[in-house]
Amino acid sequence: MKKTTNEMRFETQIPIRDVMKNNPAMLGIEATVAKAAKTMCQEGVGSVIILGNGKPIGIVTEEDIACKVVAKDLKPSTVHAKEIMSTPLITVSADKTVGDAATMMVKNKVRRLPVIDAKNKVIGMVTVRDLLAVSNELNELLADLIEINREEIVEQGMCNRCSQMSDDLKRVDNMMLCSRCREEDNIT
Repeated sequence: MKKTTNEMRFETQIPIRDVMKNNPAMLGIEATVAKAAKTMCQEGVGSVIILGNGKPIGIVTEEDIACKVVAKDLKPSTVHAKEIMSTPLITVSADKTVGDAATMMVKNKVRRLPVIDAKNKVIGMVTVRDLLAVSNELNELLADLIEINREEIVEQGMCNRCSQMSDDLKRVDNMMLCSRCREEDNIT
């Protein structure tokens, strides 16, 4: 199925607010990596936003912990989150769309974006997985709509059921059937 410009627009114009997870995990700058990991486990997330003076200044991800602490055989309770966090924090406005977020992720080579409101307060988190879930759901809906509205096409070839050649094949439940097999199934 070839995507048209309208289909792409339909998929990418969904507001970020509709796909983001609300109230992302956040910790103060004084938090240790152990505290960050514990928070991620408790909340079932892959990252925690680090706040400095109540403002978002960085993010610690599972990958940061694995590569910057575990791989170096450091003790998580002795390393502070600020030492391994990714900064500056790349965010997306809640007024943006799924397409905007995807573009930002690709451009900045990140897999998650904190979502901010007009006052630069973090109100949510959107991940690549969130965007893919929306895209997959929409693609499935579009495929169903296309199938429902598909013109009945008559083709020549071999019937998928009886293997006889026919110049009157029609698609029935993803099978090409000749008129005789369709009649046997009471399909006109």
